[in-house]
Amino acid sequence: MDRIPAGMTEPRVVVVGTSAGGLSALKRLVAQFPPDFPAAVFVVQHLAAEVSIDVWLDALGRAGSLPCIRASDGERFKEGHVYLAPTDHHLLVGKNEKIMVTKGARENRWRPAIDPLFRSAAVACGNRVVSVLLTGHLDDGTAGTIAVKRCGGTTVVQDPEEADHPDMPMNAIQNAEVDHVVPLAEMGALLTRLVDGEMGDGFAPPEDIVTEARIAERVLSDLESVGELGGQVPFNCPDCGGVLWQIHAEDMRYRCHTGHSFTAPVLLAAQTARIEETMWVALRMFEERRNLLMTMANKKDGRGTVPSAAERAKDSMVHIKRIRAMLMSEDKATEDAWGHQGEKQSPAGGAKGKKKVEAEAKKG
Repeated sequence: MDRIPAGMTEPRVVVVGTSAGGLSALKRLVAQFPPDFPAAVFVVQHLAAEVSIDVWLDALGRAGSLPCIRASDGERFKEGHVYLAPTDHHLLVGKNEKIMVTKGARENRWRPAIDPLFRSAAVACGNRVVSVLLTGHLDDGTAGTIAVKRCGGTTVVQDPEEADHPDMPMNAIQNAEVDHVVPLAEMGALLTRLVDGEMGDGFAPPEDIVTEARIAERVLSDLESVGELGGQVPFNCPDCGGVLWQIHAEDMRYRCHTGHSFTAPVLLAAQTARIEETMWVALRMFEERRNLLMTMANKKDGRGTVPSAAERAKDSMVHIKRIRAMLMSEDKATEDAWGHQGEKQSPAGGAKGKKKVEAEAKKG
């Protein structure tokens, strides 16, 4: 692997990823940054498309001394600023101190997702990157943490024992060679030391990481690019229905040619949710069929009736009961697969959850 000499001519970059429980963790983290923090900070928080980030910006701005800004495509980033990913867009770090905001395919069923941010920073900034992974469900951020490490950056993970939701930190610790595992109370001081200290030699980014970063920048992938990353597997993308490729570098990660990307736990959770959706459709169709058959069986004038309609309605009821029983068992399976029943689409959990999350942000 080609080494790149250490240097201090370009600014340091801190990339932060979080999901469930992230607002509280982010407020505690930004409160620890000094006013002259010598790095730009980029933040991805899993949020549904309909949730406004204005309350997040206000809450984080009041929690600390650094200005918190909605990231804008093409803007040059500055040290001592916190840039938050807009909802329903990926936030990427480009070369020449440029910010990129794209509408690329969802990764791990999220947009913004953590892995594209970490990966883009690793490719653009190499050993000048410090990645931080905080509380959250499942394992978005693990592949990005590995990418930062492979490109010579430094990786930091919140201590899972104190995280509100330990899945994301724990998965990173188990699958990546994490440099620092610390509680939130110690993280600000650690990051200040890291971005203010000497850098070691970096490494030229591996080609597979460059390819994946390019996919996120381009919005769409292509067969040739994905073919360079791995081989086809007999699974379909739950988002678009396309064929999936298994990534060679990390055996349990998958991509389709349109750009969607999944870790194995997220793919399993998505399949589980899709099965549940299909069963609800089947239940509705069987109930409609039974209702029609009962209507036909009960017609007194005999017109439009079907022989044995009542018996066929009873048969439909047998299927209805079976599907209902399966759905009752699948409720628990879906909850276990996603880690939290309300996070299939968003930690906000719909309109009611949106109000709850925004109220939390306004508390400051």
